[in-house]
Amino acid sequence: MQPLDIKVVEQALHWCDEGHDFWFCTVVNTFGSSPREPGSWLIARQDGAHCGSLSGGCVEEDFLARLQQNAFTGRINRIRYGAPDGPDNPRVALPCGGILDVLIEHWTASADTRDHFLALQAALAGQGPIARLVSTETGEVRVAPEPELGPRVTEDTDQAILRLRVGPVSRLVVAGLSPVANACASFAHSLGFEVIVCDPRPEEVRHFNLPGVSLQQELPSVFIAREGCHQATAVVALTHDPRIDDTAMMEAVKTRAFYIGVMGSLNTSGKRRERLARVGGLTEQQISRIQMPVGLNIGSKTPAEIALAVMADIIRVRQGIPRNQL
Repeated sequence: MQPLDIKVVEQALHWCDEGHDFWFCTVVNTFGSSPREPGSWLIARQDGAHCGSLSGGCVEEDFLARLQQNAFTGRINRIRYGAPDGPDNPRVALPCGGILDVLIEHWTASADTRDHFLALQAALAGQGPIARLVSTETGEVRVAPEPELGPRVTEDTDQAILRLRVGPVSRLVVAGLSPVANACASFAHSLGFEVIVCDPRPEEVRHFNLPGVSLQQELPSVFIAREGCHQATAVVALTHDPRIDDTAMMEAVKTRAFYIGVMGSLNTSGKRRERLARVGGLTEQQISRIQMPVGLNIGSKTPAEIALAVMADIIRVRQGIPRNQL
């Protein structure tokens, strides 16, 4: 999930509190190239106010125009963009040549609506993944606990049920500022991660200016120990300063973070491994969770290249792809 999903859910709760009806849209399938992945959200009111995205801009104008023309009646509708062969499909071609299959749900302002979107908000905040089970026949929606996240959208055509999974927003915690850390934070933000940089050093944070990135002026280890890490969190240390990098690793291995890594050569990593066991008291199992050196081996030299290698490895692990399959 992405930070934009948080904004969509917050907007739903705000409109519900104000007494507005709204239409909640989910990309349920994509075919060929497509600008947004399955599970992407857009929320809109009939007057055109909206938040989120289905396509990055190429179909939203048509959808909002149709919404204002009362084109979507009933509890749910389903339309397909990029496939103008059906009578109900809008004749809008996607520039990428792909197809988007979109579920549209009509929600009224009520206590049940508020409870539903509060459940989504909690899942996005890391309080445990859930599944939205939507009947494509009746429009009935219920929420069920989800033991682990799988594909964001699956469909049981026999039971006429869409299973729409909602889990925590992908988060990157960057331990300490450095040229590599700056590049990595900016890159992660552009990939849709919630990015938090932790650094207590006044001389380093004085000129901090990374749009969309949060700064915590404290030791990363203190932040991690206090806030913890949900299962969609990656933690990377990229300063070459053991006081920051080592202590961050000592706390990160106690959390549910799906990726933990620290920058350094093979020689440096060997020395760090010994320190983490001797000084930090980490077990071999805990140390094995740490990617040392961090990132994919693509011959990186510059800060931008190292950041690319780091984020590529984080995406690899998040997608469940073993190194030997690259």
